[in-house]
Amino acid sequence: MKMTDKVKEAIELLEGILNDRGVPRNIKSSIEESMSTLNDPEESENVKLSTVISILDDASNDPNISLYARTKMWDVVSKLEELNR
Repeated sequence: MKMTDKVKEAIELLEGILNDRGVPRNIKSSIEESMSTLNDPEESENVKLSTVISILDDASNDPNISLYARTKMWDVVSKLEELNR
């Protein structure tokens, strides 16, 4: 699987979390920022991946996020960390 395919898969997972009505607004804001960063054509892939991993890691530590959404975010972070090696 190419890097862009995994990034697209990560974006799809993030969209799923974004559409979850139980996710707090501040988490949705972090997800939108992450998706925007992943789609930025001017940044290098490693910079994009590192930035998004950091954003999602911080957001997943929010005490108001549901266990389901937190697990999905960890799944996205895991996929992105595979690419960032």
